[in-house]
Amino acid sequence: MEVRRLKMEEFQLVHEMDAKNVKDPESSANALASGRIEIISMDPLEMELDFIGYDISIINAYRRIILAEVATMAIEKVYMYNNTSIVQDEVLAHRLGLVPLKVDPRFFEFRNKDETEWGAQDSVKYEMKVRCTKNQEASANETNADVLYVNRKVLSSSLKWVPLGNQPDIFQESNMQPLHQDILLAKMNCGHEINLEAFAVKGIGSDHAKFQPGMCWYRMLPEIEITREVEGKQADLLQTCFSPGVIDIVTTANGKRIAKVKDARNDSCSRNVFQHDSIKDAVKLTRKTDHIIFYMESHSVLKSYEILEEAVKIMSAKCDTLLGEIEKHLETPMET
Repeated sequence: MEVRRLKMEEFQLVHEMDAKNVKDPESSANALASGRIEIISMDPLEMELDFIGYDISIINAYRRIILAEVATMAIEKVYMYNNTSIVQDEVLAHRLGLVPLKVDPRFFEFRNKDETEWGAQDSVKYEMKVRCTKNQEASANETNADVLYVNRKVLSSSLKWVPLGNQPDIFQESNMQPLHQDILLAKMNCGHEINLEAFAVKGIGSDHAKFQPGMCWYRMLPEIEITREVEGKQADLLQTCFSPGVIDIVTTANGKRIAKVKDARNDSCSRNVFQHDSIKDAVKLTRKTDHIIFYMESHSVLKSYEILEEAVKIMSAKCDTLLGEIEKHLETPMET
């Protein structure tokens, strides 16, 4: 399989991927079949993968699906019955919509926009009834408002689940709460009160960013080659031009301190080395266009690897739909 690289010069990128780099369908199919995925790190919140041998357009497709089409649950409608805090109704409602919920979207259906009733199959109801009162147990010399008053801070933990229909038979209350209990929504003074009802629905990021399950991004694997020996103060200068941990200073047997590449993967590709005439010709910077480092970070109830799994399902469904449309115009069915 051909390895393609993108050379980074001071003011331009050489051999950038364009139409000239497009291969014939047979070779592209072979490259796709020979590609591999390596798991660098993975936990429920974060994941780092290496896509090796895949075209960058495939990875970008997964990124776009994750941001725009993987569904989550978020508060969509807020009925404000009383709000005497300094936070305006619309601002408070907007903050509620951004609170991540523990609710698993895979157990719910998308809500019909023409629907007027809130059903157990497509909605989750919450209520918030909070009143700020004086703390009778506070010391007479106390000056901290958080101690002087009860419910001075309105947190996401104040959202209480109100079951709809048969939801109590299916879900536990602990799985229907906000994902984080300490999100600050408002501050109140003595006598202030908030009384509202909120309804969460299933949605996708293309409708609103509050439905995005997490963040993901990718970059091409950096490669750094030191083309000539760099020693002494020049080696120290070269080390400062790259991200920490990229360039190491080693001492040779004859006592010379020279620069060596330790881990090019950590480089941010800032190209700061080109600012120094004395060393800018000592390195060659490239990026492998078919070795993509993919990062995933979850801020929803879905774990990082579950988000990618859902994206793969959506991509597969899109491919099946495309093949189905193509088959309509062919005499024989296509093999998948």
